[in-house]
Amino acid sequence: MRRPHAENAGFTIVEIVVAMGILLLGMTSVLGLLSFGAALSRTAQLRNASASAVEGIVADLEESLFPLVLDPATGRTTVGLPRAIADRPVPGHPGLVYSAVATGDPTDNRPGGPVRWRVDVTLSWSTSGRRHTKTFTTLLLREVPFGERLRREARVSDPAADPLTADPTGPREPTEDQP
Repeated sequence: MRRPHAENAGFTIVEIVVAMGILLLGMTSVLGLLSFGAALSRTAQLRNASASAVEGIVADLEESLFPLVLDPATGRTTVGLPRAIADRPVPGHPGLVYSAVATGDPTDNRPGGPVRWRVDVTLSWSTSGRRHTKTFTTLLLREVPFGERLRREARVSDPAADPLTADPTGPREPTEDQP
């Protein structure tokens, strides 16, 4: 005995090829979206790390670019002119170093030097045996934050031994009134 619809049971080869094509198209789309999402995640992670590094550099510059100088005439501590920084490690980012050069505002002719400074920073790192550099510019005021000033003054009793407050020109010869 034959079944009445046995000849029409199952799928034809054309139906199977069409179904496989639709499945392949859907899977390709899903995999494309996953790889795109992974690339966006990696880009966001790298941008977050670079923003953190730049924040660390600017904070380090605010704390260490301008030395504290003792005015011998008045005995008061003042903020000196900035010094160049070469190949200093970035705090919290191993393998990352920066260099900075400050240029004063040419229109600011105050005694003791300008207050506004343009600081050109060069950031360097090595990846896969290649050296990479990026540069950026920031503006800083010639000042030492209050907390940093207190820390420097309380930390070292001998200013010549402190690299942040030491005179960048080197040791001075004693004067007549100094032993």
